[in-house]
Amino acid sequence: MRGQWALLRGLLRGRDNPLRRATDRREAWVALGALLLLVIGAPAAGWAGGSVADAALQRSVRAQHQERHPVDAVVVGRVPGRERYVGDPEGGSERAARIRVVASWQAPDGSPRTGEVATASGSGAPGSPLRIWTDATGLPVAPPMDGHAARTHAVLGGIGTFLLAAGCVEAGRRVVVGRMVRQRYARLDREWAAAGSDWGRAGTGG
Repeated sequence: MRGQWALLRGLLRGRDNPLRRATDRREAWVALGALLLLVIGAPAAGWAGGSVADAALQRSVRAQHQERHPVDAVVVGRVPGRERYVGDPEGGSERAARIRVVASWQAPDGSPRTGEVATASGSGAPGSPLRIWTDATGLPVAPPMDGHAARTHAVLGGIGTFLLAAGCVEAGRRVVVGRMVRQRYARLDREWAAAGSDWGRAGTGG
């Protein structure tokens, strides 16, 4: 980035310099185009990427809240050796001690269900009430993602898109400028080779 600014400042100060080469002007245009893409294009790509991710995640949040239902259950017994520290994988809650217990509840059609579910470590005694989430068939599922967690994921996605776009712009600039520099040196080598046989001889011109 600093190299692009230095190149542009130098060329603007020396735009009337008769020693300025055509390749210098082309490199300046490349630098200017890359700078505009970094200042305008990359943030726009990040905003677009974040917006698309947010829309998709919010649709997922709404779908999960429609498909998953909170159900009151009762602890039947604790599953030995199943305590661990976990966090809500979709809701974005803080990590907390969780245990696996056997609980009973009613499915949406009224049929009784029993199975292993995760709950806070302080509510694992038999007979303790707990709230679980089930799908339409009554099977336990993870809690639905909340809107705040979805928005956080979308912001991170937008930042990632911005960084990716900026990296692509800078990589493209380096490739183009590198090719132009190689072409310049190749042309100088050809010109030097053409003039080298007569270089330094008297009467061969200025």
